[in-house]
Amino acid sequence: MSSIRQKDRDLIVQALSAGVVPRVGLRHIQVGRSREVEALVRDIDRIADAGSAARFVIGEYGAGKTFFLNLVRLIALERKCVTVHADLAPDRRLHATGGQARGLYAEAVRNMATRTRPEGGALPSVVERFVTECVREAEGSGTPVERVIDRRLAPLLEMLGGHDFATVIKAYWRGHEDGDDGLKAAALRWLRAEYPTKTEARQSLPVRSIIDDADVYDTFKLLSGFVRVAGYAGLLVVFDEMVNLYKLQSAQARNQNYEQILRMLNDVLQGSVEGLGIVFGGTPDFLLDSRRGLYSYQALQSRLAENTFATEGRIDLSGPVLRLQSLSPEDLLILLSNIRTVFALGDADAHLVPDEALTAFMDHCNRRIGEAYFRTPRNTIKAFVQFLSVLEQNRGTSWRELLGGVSPDAENESEDEADDELVDLRL
Repeated sequence: MSSIRQKDRDLIVQALSAGVVPRVGLRHIQVGRSREVEALVRDIDRIADAGSAARFVIGEYGAGKTFFLNLVRLIALERKCVTVHADLAPDRRLHATGGQARGLYAEAVRNMATRTRPEGGALPSVVERFVTECVREAEGSGTPVERVIDRRLAPLLEMLGGHDFATVIKAYWRGHEDGDDGLKAAALRWLRAEYPTKTEARQSLPVRSIIDDADVYDTFKLLSGFVRVAGYAGLLVVFDEMVNLYKLQSAQARNQNYEQILRMLNDVLQGSVEGLGIVFGGTPDFLLDSRRGLYSYQALQSRLAENTFATEGRIDLSGPVLRLQSLSPEDLLILLSNIRTVFALGDADAHLVPDEALTAFMDHCNRRIGEAYFRTPRNTIKAFVQFLSVLEQNRGTSWRELLGGVSPDAENESEDEADDELVDLRL
């Protein structure tokens, strides 16, 4: 492993110690799941080739879904795609009438990323790139800039909401030409769905509509078309924490959200969209529960049912559902080794513990909670980071003392209780 910047090291350690996924440095700790990654890479290549894709990444809590989704986003950025992502929450969902769907869209667009802006907030740079390219083409051909913009945006006019979308992009260009920062800001505000009413939007822009709850998916389709004419390969939309739909108390609200998912899935399966990929992250309950999950909606169950021939260890990664497999003991050992190297800033001579300590830590975990620590590695990773932190801050402490000085479990202790103690490093 190459050397690691102190800033990246601190961010990675801070995130892992809290049990969350770091926003930087994923390449330093990624292990395993190569076939799943390859399947998503094929999806991204299809998106870049004017195709479309939809995936449901399913895994238990702590199984690494968010890490996997972040890795997929980084791969999409390397393939010159634009990505947007958001977590669903009680105030953010796919279908609503009280602004929750618009809130989900606004959060996703605020997180828009490109290869040069991987941290998010890339919407202004994407629009600016489009305008700059149009100006350059107009100067080279002697054509009016507005005519070039109209020609490039013509495919969007055939889509629902395309006229106002194109009008807003041209308003941004006029602000760019006239040095009117207020007009540019108004255009970006409209694209971020930050106008609460049509009246307020009309006071700043020559538009008849705003992006509202009913327009979210159609606007994502417009965005996918726009980023392609702006010179990018396509748009990848990532929604995590889909379990929040499963938790909705109202059956009507759940079904309305599931109808939106069905619409997205049908568009992709029928080839009705170009340059758009959608990835949903959720738990097995969100997918399989026949009372509240996706399987409670018959049309979705028939489309998402697993291949009945993929049994006895056989897998099929061609369908829309991708079940995250448990990490193997070998994968987990490599992961712990990578975390140890991150602590040492990539310097093998500065490791806090020897290889022997890694296997001893895994043996300890295995004795405490058995195979569960392979299925949901979050707690194990969090405990290992805390283990190294104690050694780092208490020089001279023996790693054997930390691992061996812990009281054993009661014979009848539950797996959940063992998980809680593992987090606290009372192994």
